[in-house]
Amino acid sequence: MTEKQKEVSCLTLVRHGESIWNQQNRFTGWVDISLSKAGMEEAARLGVILRDQKFDVAFTSALLRAQDTLYEILKHNHHCDQYMRVHELSSKRYEHFVSSRQDLNELKVYVSEKLNERYYGDLQGQNKDEAKEKYGSDQVQAWRRSYAVIPPGGESLKMTADRVILYYQNCIVPMLWKEKSVLISAHGNSLRALIMHLEGITPTQIKKFEIPTAQPYVYCFNNKIEVLRKKVFSR
Repeated sequence: MTEKQKEVSCLTLVRHGESIWNQQNRFTGWVDISLSKAGMEEAARLGVILRDQKFDVAFTSALLRAQDTLYEILKHNHHCDQYMRVHELSSKRYEHFVSSRQDLNELKVYVSEKLNERYYGDLQGQNKDEAKEKYGSDQVQAWRRSYAVIPPGGESLKMTADRVILYYQNCIVPMLWKEKSVLISAHGNSLRALIMHLEGITPTQIKKFEIPTAQPYVYCFNNKIEVLRKKVFSR
């Protein structure tokens, strides 16, 4: 096997379990709503699916539904005995401590708004079917699925991609260079943006691409951070 064919790092992407507003068919965006009961059950099933996977570091958004999903995964994981949160704001203070041997098995969880869901602006909280009646199905579909169309007062997928991919390149790729196994628990659109980057999906193709809740996507890389293999677990 050549160096180009050798897997040296893996990235596992997980969209959070069903939230209360997913259940109610409402635009959520940056509203910090919790998981539904079904979403907690989905997160627990994720933990079982990934329980034997060893993770070296984890990343999540600043939103509760993504974090709760992540911690449910870690609760079931056979390799994670303890973890420590590192917040994006004042991160130097959060990481300011005297280390010891007891820290060797500690998994760091990095929390960042850069991984938040797409900001839906004035649509946040609206029922999607009611929004279709108000604005028309084609317009709502364009706001939800297109790459560059901006919902009123919100972000386009392109704007979301700009912040997600910059964070990926600055904070996550360095971990992959170090041959780490990385876990990200985030959101439908922030992960759509990242997968678009990883797979070279075009703005036209991304319209039809959707990530189900609580379904892991795993990407394995060579030492040049080129994707060698992709695996999508069944739910």
